[in-house]
Amino acid sequence: MADIGAIVREIAEEMAAAPDRGRVADYIAPLAAIDPGKFGIAVIEADGTCHAAGDADEPFSIQSICKVFTLTMALGKVGDALWQRVGREPSGSAFNSIVQLETEAGIPRNPFINAGAIVVSDVLLGGLEPREVLGEFLRFMRSLTGDDTIVMDEIVARAEQATGFRNAALANYMKAFGNLTNPVDRVLGVYIHQCAVAMSCRQLALAGRFLMARGRNPATGGGVVSPGRARRINALMMTCGHYDGSGEFAFRVGLPGKSGVGGGILAVAPGRASICAWAPGLNERGNSQLGSVALERLAQRTGWSVFDPVGG
Repeated sequence: MADIGAIVREIAEEMAAAPDRGRVADYIAPLAAIDPGKFGIAVIEADGTCHAAGDADEPFSIQSICKVFTLTMALGKVGDALWQRVGREPSGSAFNSIVQLETEAGIPRNPFINAGAIVVSDVLLGGLEPREVLGEFLRFMRSLTGDDTIVMDEIVARAEQATGFRNAALANYMKAFGNLTNPVDRVLGVYIHQCAVAMSCRQLALAGRFLMARGRNPATGGGVVSPGRARRINALMMTCGHYDGSGEFAFRVGLPGKSGVGGGILAVAPGRASICAWAPGLNERGNSQLGSVALERLAQRTGWSVFDPVGG
């Protein structure tokens, strides 16, 4: 039996000494100011045991990791009707690419690229006010973690609104195809504020437990989603969670995962653990450089890859 705590501590030490730390997301000013020397990791096992090391309790901007949870909420609201407006295939393109929308009639390839997540925000908005949707999202995240201190970072949100021209282009393009029902500025406001939530590795690992536990929140015993829906969300994380680097992440790590340009990666070892690693420097695909390396080493040393027939 692997000593998970020792493995987590070893990986944190290795990442602290790593020379190639990637590049922080400099197009969002508050993220550009984050120290690239930061690294945190938290692993919560199925029995609730938490192993944390490094900067695991320092909040950071979750960015696109929020898309796992907004997708969960949208499926709860409209069910499989969502898939009429968003696809389920890997994009093979950058997270903010507009190219496929033209050839595919304004239907985003999957819910984890920006265009797809913007449609998900439109679904959540429905007939509600933006503040109501954002309140629902915060309540969902707080309920998953049992932590009422989770908040949205308004400084990050304002910075994204000031520079989010590509997202505005994506939204307007989909609006032209009839795939957004609400005003573009309201949809973008919801999307940007969801991305601007600040959470730590420990909090994100807590939030991801239902995907490790067949849709159930282990802390409360209550169902978050059905086992079948949890399996499908995990499948989308595996195939689409790292944009055009998803295949490489599956090849190296072998776990469902979702990255964000804040440097976080949420990963799921079904039946075994919910994991979050954070290192703000990104690789050329916009995914955490050291977070990816750390998760690869964790999967190797525990045998948790879903492609490992034995396991740890």
